[in-house]
Amino acid sequence: MSSVTRIGRTGMGRTGPADPAPAPKRPAPAFPMPLADLVEGPEPLWGGMGGEAVDRQVHAAIARLTGGISPASLAEAYGDWAIHLAISPGKQAQLLQKAVRKAVRLWLHSCECAAGGGTEPCIAPLPQDRRFAGEAWQTAPYNMIYQSFLLTQQWWHNATTGIPGVSRHHEQVVSFVGRQLLDLMSPSNFVPTNPEILATTLREGGANLQRGMANMIADWERTVAGRPPVGTEAFRPGETVAVTPGKVVWRNELIELIRYAPATEQVHPEPVLIVPAWIMKYYILDLSPENSLVRWLVGRGHTVFMISWRNPGPEQRNLGMDDYLRLGVMAALDAVERSIPGRKVHAAGYCLGGTLLSIAAAAMARDGDDRLASITLLAAQVDFTEAGELTLFIDESQVRFLEDMMWEQGYLDTKQMAGAFQLLRSNDLIWSRMVRNYLLGEREQVTDLMAWNADATRMPYRMHSEYLRGLFLDNDLAEGRFHVDGRSVNLADIRAPIFAVGTERDHVAPWRSVYKITTHPAAEVTFLLTSGGHNAGIVSEPGHPHRHYRVSTKGLGDVFVDPDTWEAVTPVREGSWWPEWQAWLAARSGSPEPAEPIVSAHNGRSPMPDAPGAYVLQR
Repeated sequence: MSSVTRIGRTGMGRTGPADPAPAPKRPAPAFPMPLADLVEGPEPLWGGMGGEAVDRQVHAAIARLTGGISPASLAEAYGDWAIHLAISPGKQAQLLQKAVRKAVRLWLHSCECAAGGGTEPCIAPLPQDRRFAGEAWQTAPYNMIYQSFLLTQQWWHNATTGIPGVSRHHEQVVSFVGRQLLDLMSPSNFVPTNPEILATTLREGGANLQRGMANMIADWERTVAGRPPVGTEAFRPGETVAVTPGKVVWRNELIELIRYAPATEQVHPEPVLIVPAWIMKYYILDLSPENSLVRWLVGRGHTVFMISWRNPGPEQRNLGMDDYLRLGVMAALDAVERSIPGRKVHAAGYCLGGTLLSIAAAAMARDGDDRLASITLLAAQVDFTEAGELTLFIDESQVRFLEDMMWEQGYLDTKQMAGAFQLLRSNDLIWSRMVRNYLLGEREQVTDLMAWNADATRMPYRMHSEYLRGLFLDNDLAEGRFHVDGRSVNLADIRAPIFAVGTERDHVAPWRSVYKITTHPAAEVTFLLTSGGHNAGIVSEPGHPHRHYRVSTKGLGDVFVDPDTWEAVTPVREGSWWPEWQAWLAARSGSPEPAEPIVSAHNGRSPMPDAPGAYVLQR
């Protein structure tokens, strides 16, 4: 019988005669190095460079021009759409009929308005579309301009969907791109067709446009210089955000582990370890003192540890998912155990950190490691079949294109990631801000959450490639094909109770995708759906206005309820979800004990800094 070891101590998995010897890892190449040496090709071409290296360099050059979007992927989607539309005369006739009806509808409405009636618009914007909400838009000719635009937008949606034979992915891509192009041409984006901008320009004699030009130049200079946006300098970690008292108690080449100082005389014996996403800095969970989840937990008698990820550069290009498990989650668990021996741990993961925590928990369950008292997943997915509009950027062509771009530079840059996320909410994150900053000449007040959102981190080439392929593209984790240390893991092996949080307006991890954790067959799962989006829904401190949530628990043996039915039958509760989660943690913790001072778990000789540490300050 093979002996069982804990992940992260003697490797990741079991040891013993029944297991094959692990394959030796290929040493990471020194970097920078000749790009041709990074690809092993059968025969070199000109200049000693292999054919694959030539292709990758060309793809990387194209990617710099397209912002990382694969032109081949777009061409494939549009080719699929155009060919099937061309051989669908019934659909063409239907679109022609719709175009005529919409034109007549608009003309009749304009006649009613001219005759003194027609107070109700012939088409209303979607509830989340606030571009045409002002009173000035309801007067002629602007009411006709925006309603014509909305009818055109509606027609193009009909033209890009419901075509027989087009794959669902290609249909979604074409519809998404069409919507982006139409949003670019929205009448709200131009001075002559936006009555609010026009009135401001006339009232101020063009001073708003002068200020807007100054804003544009300042933003361009900051972008070229690699500096953060205007106003974010007021939110520096350790000064105005990430100020909860604590100390770095462990550090390796990938993480710093922060332990926060106790704020109560007695604390629950089981510590809380938080695994944030590595795509952004950890301090979204420790923002300003009034909305810091960490400070709030510490103030209620919990001992909190936080992982702070390093901002990787080219030299970390070969760090993979196994490294993020071994050097990240498992190294942190080992350090927590050295600091507070003999206690199980409440582990919580946010976004990608929750996905990584789920993988670690499944591997621990596989190997008999029972150190987890509970698992909390905050806006985190484990099944990517309904991962929302982010999947529009994920297909074989697009992933390979990104891999070639990352291969050349060693990582995925923060700007290359930010563009995709902004496109998902282009009206709010791109066009409305451009109108406000450059046409109205106004600067919106920067908040701590906005400043954090501008403080992204890079993604190592190998890790991000494995993440995109193994999780997004192939959904290996949910389907039992994901490997840790060379052997598969299964989420169904997890036995610790699970608390999962989804947010209603999440564009990154749609709540119906997060809800799939309730299909777990062998663990109690509490699912909570809160108002807000991917970030603001999680940063939802008590007292925050206009907050509500739904929550219920699926016990062992309970029948699965589909998400829409669950939403309909689960009552709404007003307020923040934080107290609900804290009560859930407390119910699964022991009786409070006297708080103890922080003890470093670091084995090195160099002194450890106070929170927020050094890694969070890396650019």
